[in-house]
Order: sequence, then C-alpha cells, then structure tokens
Amino acid sequence: MALFQRPPPLVVRDQHLPRQVPIEAYGDFGFRFEGMTHSGSLLCLPSGIHGWQVEQPAEIDSEALASILDQASAIDVLIIGTGRDIAPFPPALRAALREAGIGLEVMGTVPAIRTYNILLAEGRPVAAALIAIT
Repeated sequence: MALFQRPPPLVVRDQHLPRQVPIEAYGDFGFRFEGMTHSGSLLCLPSGIHGWQVEQPAEIDSEALASILDQASAIDVLIIGTGRDIAPFPPALRAALREAGIGLEVMGTVPAIRTYNILLAEGRPVAAALIAIT
C-alpha cells in the first residue's frame, strides 16, 4: 500500500493570490504559501500566484508561458522548476523569452523555490513557474 497517493486531477480556477509571496513549503504534489496550500503546479507572477496546469516539463509550451510573456515588462528573470530533476528546455521557448527581455534559469523545483524566494526578498522583478513534485 502506498504511503501517499496522487491527488485528483488539478482543476485550475480563476482564483489566485493577487500578490507575490515567498513559497513556505512544498511536497505532497503541491505548495504552501501565505498560510494556504495549493495542490498542483504554480505560476508566481508580478500579478500574483496562480495555478498552472503543467505537470511535466514536456508540457511547457508557448501556451503554458503565455501569462509570463504577457507580463514580460515586469519580469527580469524567470525561474522554472522542472520537478525532482532538471529537464531540458526547448530552444524556441528560450528564444521567445530572451526576445521578450526575460532572463531564464531552469532547475529542479526545490532549488527553484529557494532561488525565487531569495530574489523576491531582494525586491528583484522575478517570476517562477514551478512544477509540483510528484
């Protein structure tokens, strides 16, 4: 018998936290921030923290990054957390972010959370796309 079971499929709602805050904890297929929990992946943007439908790095495409590109003028660097391990990032998407003036760092989700929290605490214009750890 498995100790932990995968939660039901993520249902993304229009609800979001309308400001950026540090990520307090992670695990069990989700995150905790501002005393709340969220099951599934997250986009941490200048407009706030939103649910993100991406579950695997291969699902990151231009549609998954649309919200980030829409807010490009408020983002200097995007931190992408690809789950347990680092994963390759498509060159075409790297180029689109670069063209929008957004720097990119791709790493596992755990170091991505630490990096995001540090840059946020420094007041840097940062965004994070964090795949929940399964």
